[in-house]
Amino acid sequence: MNIGLTGATGFLGRRILDIALRRGHEIIAFTRHPERGIPGCTMRAFSLETPPDISGCEALIHLAGEPVAGLWTPAKKRRIVETRVQGTRRVVEAIAAATQKPEVLVNGSAIGFYGSRGEEELTENLPPGTGYLADTVQAWEAEASRATDARVVLLRTSLVLGREAGALPLMAMPFRFGLGAQMGDGRQWMPWIHIEDIARLALFAVENLDIRGPMNASAPWPVRNADFTHMLARQLHRPAFFRAPAFVLRTLLGDLSHELLDSKRVLPAVACEHGFGFQFSELEPALKDLLG
Repeated sequence: MNIGLTGATGFLGRRILDIALRRGHEIIAFTRHPERGIPGCTMRAFSLETPPDISGCEALIHLAGEPVAGLWTPAKKRRIVETRVQGTRRVVEAIAAATQKPEVLVNGSAIGFYGSRGEEELTENLPPGTGYLADTVQAWEAEASRATDARVVLLRTSLVLGREAGALPLMAMPFRFGLGAQMGDGRQWMPWIHIEDIARLALFAVENLDIRGPMNASAPWPVRNADFTHMLARQLHRPAFFRAPAFVLRTLLGDLSHELLDSKRVLPAVACEHGFGFQFSELEPALKDLLG
């Protein structure tokens, strides 16, 4: 299958690309700098100004957007919204204008859709929450859902754990210096997923014709922040005696503190119902694989 992939040079995009090529798919990689090239791929340009050239794409996986890492200044927050909403709009416009439509659009989304929901088990049939993240994801998904000429899957991504990039190396750094700490009271639920599983899940959504609509990209067993902290410390053979008070995090990080303090007990109901097999269902084996 010819798969168009935006965000192909990003953390998740690179892993999807590697797996897809090994499976025999042809990849058309969309980036802001197609002149740099990616081995084994056809390169095309992607920008927020014009719809991309998706000719020949039988499926699209759209991941491009401003990274969420970094301090959320007003300018950063605007870029987070604009790159997701406008970028998705350009992809949908390309689908509408295409002579031969792709069969499916797997559109990157986020579990920020649910907001902070305490102990509630969050599956794909629930309504959105409130706040900046929930509002951003709703606007993002609304753009993707306009692609009525293709099957649309909204891949709601949780905390992606990888070895060389993403959140885990940053999270592990203070632990390596003996400064690991739980966030707030540590009772908030943290949904997570191994990079290998989310890459496979994105391709599973492309290949499984029965999947459409939202799909949570999270491992079946979310953990509380305190448990995550202790498991990470144990894997790194370091102590984790400290606690970062919630009011300090809110003062220092502003809206970014929601990523650390909000409780989202997300469950991958759609993936499990369709028989997706997680390689890493539990956190401890995932951390051992990535850090061992």
